[in-house]
Amino acid sequence: MFRVAKHLMRGFTHTSAADEAVDVSELDGVRALHLGSSTIQSAMRIRDPFALELAYTRGMMCFLLFHDHVKEMLTIGLGGGSIPKYVHAYCPNIVSKVIEINPRIIQVARNQFSVPENDAQLEIIEGDGLQYLAEHEDATDVLMIDAFDSNGIPPNFCSQDFFDQCARTLRDDGILAINLWGSDKNFDVYLQRIEHSFDGKALILPTGKPGNIAVFGFKREPADLRISSLRAKAKTLEKTHKIEFVQFVDKLAQHNQSTANRIFMKSDR
Repeated sequence: MFRVAKHLMRGFTHTSAADEAVDVSELDGVRALHLGSSTIQSAMRIRDPFALELAYTRGMMCFLLFHDHVKEMLTIGLGGGSIPKYVHAYCPNIVSKVIEINPRIIQVARNQFSVPENDAQLEIIEGDGLQYLAEHEDATDVLMIDAFDSNGIPPNFCSQDFFDQCARTLRDDGILAINLWGSDKNFDVYLQRIEHSFDGKALILPTGKPGNIAVFGFKREPADLRISSLRAKAKTLEKTHKIEFVQFVDKLAQHNQSTANRIFMKSDR
């Protein structure tokens, strides 16, 4: 459990996602965002603000292993903006759009977590992510979902209809990347819904303690799921990213159906 050492900003107690309490704390050079509880929603090392401090955020970047030509990324939920600002800093060929319903989160992300102002590469929009998805189909190469609040993952962000909409929002070779909590009693249900929406084309990636699991859903199965190819791609990515891609490939092989040579999806059966 994260020990809150110093509060920098405190919101008020609210009842909806649009105005949920926003707290910021610091401990040992790491600044953290909390939404109505002591649970860490985002974290930033103050001396390296654009690095991905939390392992699960680095794991979510594994979409780079499977898609060589990502041009657009859509993120629902800003939090401390860890992944959008990383993409802004280190993936100059990706145009990123973020939909965030809570204006306080946008303010805190920019004032306390070094999230850049809108420019040609990054646009943060205050709005309802569910409504945005419903109005935009075939709209992005990567859809990033990290929608936790003080009560966990909101019910509207884990229904079958929601995951079906995620699939419709993606282009033909698009990838869904969603952060789930492995200890959630409904994790298997959510995974089955993702597999249904993506016709069995899904992979899971546990990213370490305390239990975040990145789940990837694919509109089209990646062309090459050989472990040797993924490891070679991972080593190439590690030359320009401070992300343990090779370790993540090994975890993908360990936690999904695989042989010594290849990772399989349910769609392969």
